[in-house]
Amino acid sequence: MKYVTLEEVCENRTSNISQKDLKGNEGIYPIYGASGLIKKVDFYIQDKEYIGIVKDGAGVGRTMLLPSKSSVIGTMQYIIPNGILNIKYLYYALISKKLSKYSSGATIPHIYFRDYKKEKIVLISEIEQQKIVSILDKIVSLIEKNKKRIILLEELVKSRFIEMFGDPIKNEKGWEVKKLGEVTDKISSGATPIGGKENYKTDGISLIRSMNVHNGYFEYKDLAYISNEQARQLKNVEVELEDILLNITGASIARSCLVPSNIIPARVNQHVMIIRIKNEFLDSIFLNRLFLNNTYKQKLINLGESNGTTRQALTKVQIEDLKIIVPPLSLQNEFSQFVEKTDKLKFEAEKSLKEMENLYDSLMQKFFKQ
Repeated sequence: MKYVTLEEVCENRTSNISQKDLKGNEGIYPIYGASGLIKKVDFYIQDKEYIGIVKDGAGVGRTMLLPSKSSVIGTMQYIIPNGILNIKYLYYALISKKLSKYSSGATIPHIYFRDYKKEKIVLISEIEQQKIVSILDKIVSLIEKNKKRIILLEELVKSRFIEMFGDPIKNEKGWEVKKLGEVTDKISSGATPIGGKENYKTDGISLIRSMNVHNGYFEYKDLAYISNEQARQLKNVEVELEDILLNITGASIARSCLVPSNIIPARVNQHVMIIRIKNEFLDSIFLNRLFLNNTYKQKLINLGESNGTTRQALTKVQIEDLKIIVPPLSLQNEFSQFVEKTDKLKFEAEKSLKEMENLYDSLMQKFFKQ
């Protein structure tokens, strides 16, 4: 198999354009930075399609395929192919190289072309390059479609909540309002077992931490486990089906989700609150979606910042005193059924997304491995 080095198939350039240069400049030509499009200006530095690479700061090594008649700012370097390789093929090859591995600098990471110019790329015929590009483009398109589908389904649920119940803070629909403590059987956080994470197990009783609780979904990565003896010491924070998990400290404050059935038996640590509803008043899906509502979530965040400490935190008393709308249970159940149907569609899209991402990773390894 024949290879060429990166310096043989392209030349590297850098930009001296700064954010200051863009002030007051408006036009039709896009200019890009580490996070993508910054704005449109009245000039461009490249009249043909090219490849941009983040060279400084967050996202160092990230590779972008950039359009003709555009520019990049100084935190980017860019590569001009010399025609030996299809530019899209070169773009995918560079992604497979994970250029961030060449970064250096303790405070602000950066990379230089000299560090990775000897990277080898498989040289195949133009027809074979185009075939690979076509395959990868189709997979990327399916990945993006599934991502958009997931976002749209989530937005659909949020819109449905507003349509049925209105703003839960303003309560324009005049629903009955109660304190959360009045309509729940349990509001309690847990603790970290003696010895901390060094005493976690590879299996056993699940210990839910704030890193597992996200906005509307449970993250299984890094789920900790404790022994039966450790679990007995946390018996008062045993998790049950239909419990709502709410993060109450730090940067992840106000994230919430329902307990998934496949992690039970489980306990929570001190950064996560268990909220257990009284079924005669509330549906758990409705309450969780109330917490996820944009205005209500902001209320929780603001409440967590009001305690005067350097770290955001929600107290048990604050949560018990939360005022929530309590629409008729039949209406809550109707909404819950809608969410369950939508979640099934989301699950299918997420499954398809994962399959496409795995296929993409597998093919990138197959096409560009040395």
